[in-house]
Amino acid sequence: MPDALQFPIIDLSFPDRFSIANLIRQGCVDHGFFYLENHGVDEELISKVFEQSSNFFSLPIEEKMKLVRKNHRGYTALYAEKLDTTLTTEGDSKESFYIGPLADDLNQWPLEEDLPSWRSTMETYHQKLLSAVTKLLSLIALSLKLEEDFFEKVGALIEPLAFIRLLHYPGDLNSSSEEIFGASAHSDYGMVTLLVTDGVPGLQICREKSKQPQVWEDVPSMSGAFIVNIGDMMERWTNGLFRSTLHRVLQPRQDRYSVAFFTNPSKDCIVECLESCCTESCPPRFPPIKAIDYLEERLRLTYGL
Repeated sequence: MPDALQFPIIDLSFPDRFSIANLIRQGCVDHGFFYLENHGVDEELISKVFEQSSNFFSLPIEEKMKLVRKNHRGYTALYAEKLDTTLTTEGDSKESFYIGPLADDLNQWPLEEDLPSWRSTMETYHQKLLSAVTKLLSLIALSLKLEEDFFEKVGALIEPLAFIRLLHYPGDLNSSSEEIFGASAHSDYGMVTLLVTDGVPGLQICREKSKQPQVWEDVPSMSGAFIVNIGDMMERWTNGLFRSTLHRVLQPRQDRYSVAFFTNPSKDCIVECLESCCTESCPPRFPPIKAIDYLEERLRLTYGL
């Protein structure tokens, strides 16, 4: 058995911002993953989010399908998406619910009489997570030897496309296929993702996505901490210095719940190689791209549109 993965633990409240920035850099270069603690999001709120998530997924399927995904908001049923598009299977064995930016009125909400306080709980969580991510991104900018407000200056945080994704991986599926995953192998699309789980194992990463055979390692959850990973747009900004690491979720033996918070730049933000991350001998590997164009193409592939 390989040793358990050791990610850096980032304390968001630590006063020495430069030493924390260096730790972040180490985590992003080595694994593309780290833990985030003292993030300012109350345990009580996180518990409420899990409780409300479970309440929603416990509804009859016909009730959930009334809120089926449109404008990338709402419910996705079992097998509705396939994150690893090379697989020949029907789809991933999870159901989920997306909640996007609160200001644009595109979100779908369960009725208050069906699930009291559901909407207000999720809106509070979205606001708290966005606040934590904004602080984290200033440290990521420092870790790249940039000004703390770099991501604000390039317009990434004007109206960030930030999404909560509630996830439920049923544990009682009798699958005969070796290739059915809770979430098949993928990298995230945006800047950073903050994940919290219920502690049921299943998350794995593959550090070297181009090597065969792929080596998968278990990611332990850490009580009170978010698991943070770098997304593709941050990898593009850093010219591959920071890894957007391939990860997956195995089909669990018992029900598994998690909540992801995906942070994408504002739609018109241009993602292009940072000057500090390219040289004559290491030219930009990716052309500049508008954030919304990259995001829409990745979603199109995931949902087979």
